[in-house]
Order: sequence, then C-alpha cells, then structure tokens
Amino acid sequence: MPRTLSPAAAAAGRVLQVDAALPMFPLGSVLYPGMHLPLHVFEDRYRALVNDLLTEPDESRRRLGIVAIREGYELGNHGMQSAHRIGCEALLVANRAYADGRFDIAVVGRRRLRLEAMDTSGDYLVGDVTYLGEHAGIGVVAADEAARDAFERYRQALASQSGPELPDDELPTNPQELSYVLAATASLTLRERQQLLEAPDTAERLRLVTVMIGDELTAMRAVPSLPATDLARTAWSPN
Repeated sequence: MPRTLSPAAAAAGRVLQVDAALPMFPLGSVLYPGMHLPLHVFEDRYRALVNDLLTEPDESRRRLGIVAIREGYELGNHGMQSAHRIGCEALLVANRAYADGRFDIAVVGRRRLRLEAMDTSGDYLVGDVTYLGEHAGIGVVAADEAARDAFERYRQALASQSGPELPDDELPTNPQELSYVLAATASLTLRERQQLLEAPDTAERLRLVTVMIGDELTAMRAVPSLPATDLARTAWSPN
C-alpha cells in the first residue's frame, strides 16, 4: 500500500504519496530488473544495512534500493554527493558473513524506482521511493528485431577481433527482458546505462541500445586494433 513521505520529506514540503521506504545502496554502476549483482560490503554503514536486512525473517522482504552515483564516490571521506533519481529495487538473495563484519552478498534487480526523498540521519541512507511501471511502447516488435540483429553483429565483430567474448546463450524472448539483458551486456558508459534505465518504455529502450551498439561497432571498425572494453557477463533472472 502507498505510504506518505517520511517526516523529513514532509517537512520539506513534499506532499505526494510514495510506495515504500527502502535502505539505499548508491553505486558507481547501474542495476537493471532481472540482473544479478555481487557486492562486497565492508563500510560500516553498509554493514549496518545488511545486518538489518538479515533480521527480516521473510526473505522476500529483504529489499533495498540501488541508484547510480551522479557525483562523488562509493568510498572515501567525500563519498556520494548526489545520485540519480531513477534506480532499481533489489532483493538480497545470498550472503556470506565474515568474522570481521564484512559481507559478500548477491542481489537481483526487481523493478525500477524513482527516488523521491532521502533520509541521511540514520546509520545508512533510507529513500522514499515510488515504483515505475513497464510499458511496451509503440513499435516494440520492430525494435526487438532490430536490437537482436545489432547485438548479433556486435557479438560476431568482437569474436572476429579476438575481443572479450559475449555470451551466445539464447536471448530472452520477451522484449522487456531483452531490453535489460542487452543494456547490461553491451559495453556502455555509466551515462548510457542510466539513459537506458530511464527509457520510458521497452520499445524506446530497445531503439536506444540498438543505436549505442551501432556506435560501438562503428568505433571498432574505425580502430580495428582497439576492440570494445572488457565486458562483464551479467547473469539474468526472471524472478
């Protein structure tokens, strides 16, 4: 059920409804729905965050929000200065605790969110968020076909240059899932990945990633000795 904003946000004059208050984990990367992400947790604030999540007996409620950092850093004295407002709700699906308090955890993206307000007064950041719907958009079938073709040409180009190998597994048949898999797999900048996360619908996301893959192919042809940067294989999950 929607809830009102936190007292801090309400005091700032915000009157809209929000869907949840989530512990927030700003990162120097973008998480998409369906994507798995491993994290090594060693800073005190994120140790506290994970410890609190693990006190939740219902594993399906061990949720957190992940947003990409716009200015600042994940670590250090200066830390994050600002974050992108569009991020992704994540579910904690695995954890390993160390004697010194560190954790290795794995999360999987669930659904996009918009960060409405941030509470910085506690042991870790807590965000008031609203969830964003998913829409097919106009021309999604044609966009799906074009994106698959571009990705196959991209994969073959990398293979021919002895560049980093892309997975040749069968791609998702669902256009929405495909749009996120391609966004996570292609060699893109953080700005480009964030742009894809913020796309208003699946068709637009597929068209954008097709253009971005085409730009990368053009760059590879212009400088054949400089293949795409290292690509991290990102596991996908429909859950």
